[in-house]
Amino acid sequence: MDFSELKIRAAWLYHVEGLTQAQIAERMNLTRRRVNEFLAAALEEGIVRVSFASPLVAGMELESRLQERFGLEAAIIVPTPADPQLLHQAVGRGAAAYLDRLIQARKPRSIGVGWGATLRETVIHMTPANEPEIEVRSMMGGLTHGSEINTFEIVRAFAQVLKAQCHYFAAPIYAESPHSREAIISQSVFQRIFRQTCEVDISFLSVGDMTRQSLQVRYGLPPGTDVSDLIDVGAVGDLLGRYVDVEGRPVAHPLNAQVLAPDLSDYRKIPCRIVASGGSHKHAILTATMHAGLATALITDEESARALLAGG
Repeated sequence: MDFSELKIRAAWLYHVEGLTQAQIAERMNLTRRRVNEFLAAALEEGIVRVSFASPLVAGMELESRLQERFGLEAAIIVPTPADPQLLHQAVGRGAAAYLDRLIQARKPRSIGVGWGATLRETVIHMTPANEPEIEVRSMMGGLTHGSEINTFEIVRAFAQVLKAQCHYFAAPIYAESPHSREAIISQSVFQRIFRQTCEVDISFLSVGDMTRQSLQVRYGLPPGTDVSDLIDVGAVGDLLGRYVDVEGRPVAHPLNAQVLAPDLSDYRKIPCRIVASGGSHKHAILTATMHAGLATALITDEESARALLAGG
């Protein structure tokens, strides 16, 4: 038999008849190394085509395309639920599984977290661990009234599930004015907090949109701030409370000079920056985030992933 026929026969015996490489080597009087070479060549040349009959395959393909398109370290895609009310839970489950693996693999010294419904669902579904050496830090100020999705409750929940240390960012998300912000961050205690916030090994955030579905729009904006003014200057959503345009650049609005959160230039210094969000109302801000390279890892749903690829 010539080379081509040997290759086809080896592939048949392996993929159709189910023989092991050792059994094929013995039957065809070949070395196992030669059999391995034939099988690899059969796949490479398209003689054998592998297909998967699983709904997970579509998500895996989207993950690969997103990583390539936006230079991501990782992309985790979950099925888009039929009920939009379950979206936070779906993305949160995917994020929890990813964080479980990431923490075990990297053993980070510190994790910075934001706030919101997706992060709440993430911590609910994380596997309890015992990581007393890890520091969990708030990355931004929070709401001035109690809420289970507030930054203070979220950072405490992450610390509890990991049995880790907890560090609060004890400030509102927005100061009363740009001048008030400068007065606050000029204090040595806040300078230290800002520095430590961007020295974390991993950041885990969500992004906000411009609709009433956004918790930030509903609860976080200072009195007298009209979301339409933000839209008029090109804002498509926020990351760390900073409103950005379609290219992921901060818009020219006083609110961006009032936010008690790290500058995006400092945030970019964090080596692993995870963003977890999904839903049609988040497509514009997710696209902006990806274009600007603000995330190294993305966790979202299938429909949002397709929108990113279509608009990217």
